[in-house]
Amino acid sequence: MQQSTIYKSKQFFTLVVKLFIVIGCGYFIYYKLFKNQQLQFDAFFSNSVKNELFSIKNITFLLILTAFNWFFEIKKWQVLVSYLKNISFFEAAKQSLASLTASLITPNRIGEYGAKALYFESGDRKQILALNLVGNLFQLLATIVFGIFGIIYFAFNFTLDKSLLNFMLVIGTLFIVLIIAALLLKKLSYKGYSLQTFIQYTKKTSKKSNLKVLILSFARYSIFLHQFYFMLLLFNVEIQYTEAIFSIFTMYLLASLIPMLSFFDVVVKSSAAILIFSYFNINEIAILSTVMLMWIFNFVIPSIAGSYFVLTFKSVKLS
Repeated sequence: MQQSTIYKSKQFFTLVVKLFIVIGCGYFIYYKLFKNQQLQFDAFFSNSVKNELFSIKNITFLLILTAFNWFFEIKKWQVLVSYLKNISFFEAAKQSLASLTASLITPNRIGEYGAKALYFESGDRKQILALNLVGNLFQLLATIVFGIFGIIYFAFNFTLDKSLLNFMLVIGTLFIVLIIAALLLKKLSYKGYSLQTFIQYTKKTSKKSNLKVLILSFARYSIFLHQFYFMLLLFNVEIQYTEAIFSIFTMYLLASLIPMLSFFDVVVKSSAAILIFSYFNINEIAILSTVMLMWIFNFVIPSIAGSYFVLTFKSVKLS
């Protein structure tokens, strides 16, 4: 009788957590769409209609790019986790999309780590956290590599104003401080977790797997890079391809290196985009609309699918 009561209480608690995640995700999406101080939804919607954004051809093409974006992300996870366990593409998709939904309201989407770990036995969870970090670091590497080219492009072609220089200086300093702090504290351990432990875990993965993940990370970057460019064209932004590409390189570098709540992700990207594209005298509404649309296609739509996987999640028995 007592065991039955404990089991039912556990099931009820799990249901409450699932509903909290899904409702929280829903509110987050609602707030960003309808309470956005930078871009009112009415302005965004009317601008989209005016530029025939919602035509079947445009929507289909954007959805195809989103599908490829998430295909590469899911494939990355499938390759990474194969070190511990071979899982199907569908299982990798379920874990990736559910973790996206669970991570939206956490700082820097850190909830993604814990959500993915729950799909595995307790003995494997430290390794899962490490593997997930490896995947994110490879994606960040792609952003940094291309972002450096963007910074060089702007340095050689424009007289950078003080606000952008200060912005870059703060980000660069913060990044260097974080690296130094990580190196100095790599032996510091908390509940068995440390940078040194992470390094040991990553050394166990094969070079072939790491190379695959690196290629998939660069492929994914290329997809959302050109998706952003295509959206600029939809909003009739007059800008040359090279100018747009280097601007997007720089924008994503600046936005990605700022520690933030996912709640403010759209705000940060919007601010970085306005700052960078101001050098080409681009209409702010078009830039804000593009950032918002990127967020809808690459986060909102996948998180809706992820909500289903959150609600149907069944915990793994502890080993």
